[in-house]
Formats: sequence, C-alpha cells, structure tokens
Amino acid sequence: MDSRAAEREEMVRWQIEARGVKNPRVLQAMRSVPRHLFVPESYAREAYQDYPLPIGNGQTISQPYIVAVMTELLSPERGDLILEIGTGSGYQAAVLAACGAQVISIERIQAVARLAEENLKNAGIHNIQVLCMDGTAGYPDKAPYNGILITAAAPRVPAPLLEELADGGRLVAPVGDQHIQELIRVIRTGDEYHTERHGAVRFVPLIGMYGWKNEEW
Repeated sequence: MDSRAAEREEMVRWQIEARGVKNPRVLQAMRSVPRHLFVPESYAREAYQDYPLPIGNGQTISQPYIVAVMTELLSPERGDLILEIGTGSGYQAAVLAACGAQVISIERIQAVARLAEENLKNAGIHNIQVLCMDGTAGYPDKAPYNGILITAAAPRVPAPLLEELADGGRLVAPVGDQHIQELIRVIRTGDEYHTERHGAVRFVPLIGMYGWKNEEW
C-alpha cells in the first residue's frame, strides 16, 4: 500500500491544480510519482511541500508546482522522445516517464547522476537513461527530440539543443542572469523557432560549454 498517496493527492489539488495546471496526463503523473523517494531522507517529511529542497552537491529538487508547470509546457505525449538537461535527483525525469515519454537525462556531476539512478531504481522506474556529460552540448546520438527540458538556469538557450529539436518539438528552459530567470518555451516549425514567455523563476546555474562557466556564477 502507498502510505503517502493521500499527501500527493493534496499536493496536486492545492499546489498544482488550484494554480492553473490542467493537463490530465501531467496531473496524474504528479499523483503517481513518489517524490519522497527523490529527496534526502532527512527531508522526506517535507517532500510534498511546495518549495525546493537541497539534494547535495549544491543542487536542488524543484518545488512540485514548477515541475508540473514545466511538464505541462513541454506537453509530453505517450511515446515522445524527451531529452532532459540536468537530472538532479531524477524526479523530473520520473514525472516525464510517468507521462508516457521515453527519457534520456543528462547530468554533469557524477555523484548526482549516481544518486538519480539509485532514486529511480528505488522508485521502480527502469526506462530512463541517465548519462554523465556536458548536457549543454546536446546528445546528437538519439536526436531529434520531441521535447527538450532544461532544469537549470541558462544565459541563453544552447544552440546545439535547438538543432536537436524535432520539427514541431518543444523546448522549455529557465533563461536569464544569476539572480532571476524567465521560463520560456521554444516551438520549432521547420527552420523557425517561436519563443513564448511564462513568468519569472529561479534555478541553479546551467554549467557547461554552452551555459555558464563555473567562475561566472
């Protein structure tokens, strides 16, 4: 029996659905993924509260509402191939997989990548590929992608990721400076890219060749 299903139901009802997230596939994914398995044990009691939590190595797990909003903007369909940049604890990847997507997730910090793999295993999720490398350079081996999700703050959208987006694909990312970013969605139509803006957010930095340099943050 899932002892914390009621907490997830409350989380979805009051933190997510009540604030405008409507996609039924996203809402069901947020209800089904056990977020408490993706946070450090010392924070497990707070797993379903609406704020980010530290996961070690200077990284965080985003608040549930932001995870839901970014997933809804990406709008993954069953069978979509999704590239995630910034695996973190693995929770966002698990939500994407629960929406029916095939997920490749890239994490630059080896210890964090191992943590994500362990969390996903503990949650019984085995259909997500976690790679340890510089995600800002993309992953052309499996491109094009129906969706690309960047879960760290970028100074601009990395050019390789735009190139790897399928025609009709969506890219969702927080873009801005060290203090505040704007959540954007880029939709590709042929060789054209249409950008939408969806409000202010704050994320840890996207470090890499096409992101921030460590000394810049």
